[in-house]
Amino acid sequence: MDRANTLVTIFGGSGFLGTQLVQLLAREGYRIRVAVRRPDLAGHLKPLGSVGQIQPIQANIRNADSVMRAVKGSAIVVNLVGIRFERGRQQFRAVQTMGAKTVAEAAARAGAEVLVHLSAIGADEASVSGYARSKALGEADVLAALPRAVIIRPSILFGPGDDFFNMHAGLARLFPVLPLIGGKSRFQPIYVGDAAEAMLAAIQGKVKTGKIYEIGGPEVLTHRQIVERVLAETQRHNPLIPVPTAIAKLMALPFAILPSPLLTADQVDLLQKDNVVSEEAIRDKRTLAAFGVTPTPLEAILPGYLWRFRKNGQFDRQPA
Repeated sequence: MDRANTLVTIFGGSGFLGTQLVQLLAREGYRIRVAVRRPDLAGHLKPLGSVGQIQPIQANIRNADSVMRAVKGSAIVVNLVGIRFERGRQQFRAVQTMGAKTVAEAAARAGAEVLVHLSAIGADEASVSGYARSKALGEADVLAALPRAVIIRPSILFGPGDDFFNMHAGLARLFPVLPLIGGKSRFQPIYVGDAAEAMLAAIQGKVKTGKIYEIGGPEVLTHRQIVERVLAETQRHNPLIPVPTAIAKLMALPFAILPSPLLTADQVDLLQKDNVVSEEAIRDKRTLAAFGVTPTPLEAILPGYLWRFRKNGQFDRQPA
C-alpha cells in the first residue's frame, strides 16, 4: 500500500487516543482525514504532520450523510467515537450502537479495505450498564456490516490527559476523604501510546481480521490499589472510605447534572465489574501480544504527569 496516497478517515480523532494515533499515522506517511463534530477544536492535530497531511472535517456519526462524505475515497476507516455519559442527543445507543453501525455501513459502501473499531473491555449485551450494552451491540452491528473489521477492547487508558488517574488525583487534592466505589474490582490499565500502536498494527494488517481483541497493560490492580498508587504519586494521604453501591448511586445524583459529571449511576454499575483481559482472549491469543506491542508499566508514565497534583508540584521530590 502506497501510504502517501492512502487516505485514512478517523472518527473521533481529536481526543485522547485519537491524537496519539494521528501522530503515529502521520509519521508513517498516511494522509489523514479527522472526522469530528467540531473541526475548529481539532487544530492541534495539524502540526503533527506535514503541510496538508492532516485535515479535520465536520461529521457527526448520528448523521449518515455526513459519515458517508467523511469516508469517501478512504482505504482505511477508524472509529474511536465513544461517550462516558449521556447528554441530550448524545445517548449511548445513538452514539455507540447506531453510530458504530452507520460508520461500518458507510465504510463497506465506500469500499474501505480496513475498518478498526474501538470498543471497551466489559462490553456485554446483558450488562446492567447502558454503556456496556451499547458497546456490545455496536460490535455486533460493525461485524454484521463489515465482517473483516478489527474490534479492539482496551481496559482503562492512562497517560497525560487521561480522565481516570487525573480525576482521582484531582479529587484527592480537593477532598480530605475519598469515597471508594467498587474497591475490589480489578483493572488492567494500558498506556494510551500502546493502545495507539496496537491500532496502527491493525491498520497495517498485522493481525487477523474479523476478531475482537482485548488489550491491557502489564499489571492487574484493584480499584483500591489504583487509588493508592495515585495517592503515592501525588504524595497525599487521604483516607479511603468504601461506599456501598446503593449509596454511591445516591451520591451520583448531584454529580450527574454537572456539564461533565464526576460520577453517574451508570459508572457506578461499571465500577462493580472487573475490567481485565478475559481468559478466553488470552487462550485465543487475542491480546496486546498479537499486535507485537510490549506493554508499558504504570511507573514509567505516571510520575511524568501526576506530579502537578502534589502540594508543591514539581518542587516536591519523591521520597527515596
